[in-house]
This record gives sequence, structure tokens and C-alpha cells, in this order.
Amino acid sequence: MEHEIQKLQPECIWRNFYALTQVPRPSGHLEKIQQFLLDFGKQAGVTAFKDPAGNIVMRKPASPGMENRKGVILQAHMDMVPQRVPESTHNFETDPIQPRIDGEWVKATGTTLGADNGLGVAAIMAVMEDKTLKHGPIDALITADEETGMYGANDLPADELQGDILLNLDSETWGKFVIGSAGGIDVTATLEYKETATDSTDAAVKITLQGLRGGHSGLEIHEGRGNANKLMVRVVREAVEQLDARLTSWHGGNMRNAIPFKAEVVLTLPRENVEALKEMVAEWQDDLRDEYRQIESGIELTAEETAAPATQVPVEIQDNLINAIYGCHDGVVRMIPSYPDVVETSSNLAIIDIADGHAALKILARSSREDMKDYIVKTLESCFNMAGMKVETAGSYGGWDPNPDSEILHLLLKEYKQLFQQDGIIQVDHAGLECSVILGKYPHLDVVSLGPTMKSPHTTTERALIATVAPFWQLLKKVLEDVPVR
Repeated sequence: MEHEIQKLQPECIWRNFYALTQVPRPSGHLEKIQQFLLDFGKQAGVTAFKDPAGNIVMRKPASPGMENRKGVILQAHMDMVPQRVPESTHNFETDPIQPRIDGEWVKATGTTLGADNGLGVAAIMAVMEDKTLKHGPIDALITADEETGMYGANDLPADELQGDILLNLDSETWGKFVIGSAGGIDVTATLEYKETATDSTDAAVKITLQGLRGGHSGLEIHEGRGNANKLMVRVVREAVEQLDARLTSWHGGNMRNAIPFKAEVVLTLPRENVEALKEMVAEWQDDLRDEYRQIESGIELTAEETAAPATQVPVEIQDNLINAIYGCHDGVVRMIPSYPDVVETSSNLAIIDIADGHAALKILARSSREDMKDYIVKTLESCFNMAGMKVETAGSYGGWDPNPDSEILHLLLKEYKQLFQQDGIIQVDHAGLECSVILGKYPHLDVVSLGPTMKSPHTTTERALIATVAPFWQLLKKVLEDVPVR
């Protein structure tokens, strides 16, 4: 039976997007989607192969008479961020996404939708299978594990692509054409410790903070959304200072590039202080709801007694970790002076895992300037070093320097205005795009990023604006037809 989103227009994109939602593709588990894309390429009659980095490459020859046009590389990533609401039992490695139409939007039921970057992949599939399009030679590059470290782009062979123009289809605001983005780096702070025995007379309480909006740590870091880890540390510190509480475990966040929307800690404390802790937690819930009343609407902070663990974090380690989490920079460092509406440098305290003698804090730092990226890394490193933690960095990628003289940019702007009678907007994004990594291997490419409108990627409220998909497809077809000659 045909699903309701398959009836949306343009049918070629929504049909392919629905097919993608039925194939599990969380970052790190891409075997099924890779095989799906290889099978699709065979059915579409185009060359398709998996490269050593796990990327899928497809090649479609030029239409008759258009062999002299510049080659175009259409690029998107195959993986999606796996987030679900607390009550969901969805298994991202085995279960299909359940998309639905909600007014003007396509959403998912209880999970992320995967429109980031499924709509880009669906557009590539539509181009590959369409026998009526006029175009020069086209390569499709569908990269692996973009969301967890741009591994597919980083390991892309330098002699694999054939083209002069790269159209990245991973932007999320229709009518805006991205010509630059920030670089980023993963910062991990770890500490091994020997646990101590829990006082056998103490009680244990689990504190849960949830209901925050979360969000994309590049696109939405400037909105001041609550970070579950940074809010939780305020509660934990007060409980330790006033109620003789001790930390046994902390788990907050699950994606390096998502603002954490949930955190859980387990504390032990004298049994006679349990009710005072519950009262304190209720007061903090009221305070946080008031503090974030213009930004967050669903904050829930609860405390419930739980089985007391046998061991806990030593008091001196506990205090150092709490201080480090409290002092760790999170959020915007500064805006771009020449683009005051665009974030230049930020950090996101994405994941905290403390338990069983091991503490790990993971932060994604971003900046469009290499010197400021180095600055925020050293800021974080200094904070964690003072707590006795080991700090390591990985996955560094540079920023994408804007090229306002881009030939393909000006063609896109011209045809956008002709088609829709309005001017397109040139934009530099704080969110990292794979363009910078690909340009490092193919520096001759002329690059622009575009896409239909999506909201709240990396969250369970992710949604795609239906009305923007048809014009996006119309512009993409027109530009492919009018790509300049070599």
C-alpha cells in the first residue's frame, strides 16, 4: 500500500525518500543502506560502487549533445542521527523510520526523521534514475558516517571523483546558498579512577533531566537552548555541597554534534537527606523552567530512589569532575566580525559518561578560523587538565573559505531569481559541511551547498517543509541543464 508521503510532489524525490526511511542507517551501521544504494544504482542503469572509505559513488554519462559540459558532482551523506523520545522502543539498527505528514511538514513518529541528509540522497537518486533530464557528466558521492566525524569524506580517495563542480545537497534552508562553513574538532577528556565503597547506610537517588529541545550543535548553538549536562551540574554541585551527596554515575547526551537533551545521575546520600534532595530538585525544576521560559517548554527534572550501587566516585575525583563540568565552556565563543549574524567559534559539551572507574567527556568544538579553533581547544584542555584529566583531539577538519566569485553560485542565483522572482541569499554556515574536506582533496572544485528547508535536525522534532522540496528539485534540474561548457 502506498504511503501518504509517496503521494507528495515531486513524486520522484518523496518516493525515494520514503524508501530510504525504510532502510536502517544510523551512523556506524551502514551495511544495509550501502547495499540498498548499490542495488538502486544497478536498477537505475548507472555505474555504482563502494569505495575503500565506505562511500557510494555513482556515475551517469552526459545526455547526448552535452558531453562538453563541466562535470557535476552531486554530494550528500547516507547516515542519519539516531535520536528517539524516551518512551520509544525504536531500534535504529533494525527498525524502519515511521514518517508522517503533519500539516506543512513531514515528520517522524518518536524519532529523528533522517531528512538530514535523506532528502539530499533522494534527490541524487531521482537524478540518477531520470532518463529525461538534460545534463553533462554527473558523479554522485554519497558519503559514510558524516554525522560522527566525516569519516567517509576524510578517507575519500584523492583520484576518485570526476568533475569540476560540487553541489552539496546538505543545507537546510531553501533559498539560501551556502559558500562557506566552519571547521571542527572532537575534544575528549578522560580520567581513570579507583572506586570507593558506598556507605551501606546511605540511600541512592537517580536524578533525571529531560524534555529539553536539544538540536544541531552547529545550526542551533546560538539559540541558547538548554544543555542537559550543563544544567545538571548545577543541581549536582548543590546536592554535594548542601546534602553530603556523592556521585556514583552520570550519563548525558549521546551524539557529538547534538545538544544533549537528557542527562541522568545517580547520587548517594544520608537517608535522612533524601526528602531534602527531592525538594531541592523540585525547586531546581521551577528555577530552570523560569530561566528558560522563552526557549524551552518541556523541562522535566525528577528524583526517585533507586538501588544503592556498591561503589562510588572518590570524593576528590568527584569534586574535580564537577568543577571541570561546571567550568567547561559550552555555547558560542564569538560571532564572525564581518558576518555578525553567524557564529564563528563555539563548543558543545555533548556527552558525559562517568561510571565503573572511568570518566569521559566529549565536546565538539567549531570555528571558521583555525586560530580560534586552536584557542577553544586550549581553553577546554586547560579546564580539564586542572581536573587531572587526559585530553585528546581527533577528527579535525578545516573551514570552507567562501568564494563569492563562484561561477556555479552566480548561475544558481540567476536561475533562482528567474524561476521564483526573488533573490537568493548567500550564506556562510557555522555547521560543518563536508565541502571543506572534499576541497582539501580536490581543490579545483567550484562548490555551493543548497537544499530544501528542514528544522531541528538531530532531534525527535526534525521536520522537512513540504512546499520547499518541489522548487528545490526544479532549480536542481534547471542548473544541471545549464551547466557551462568546459
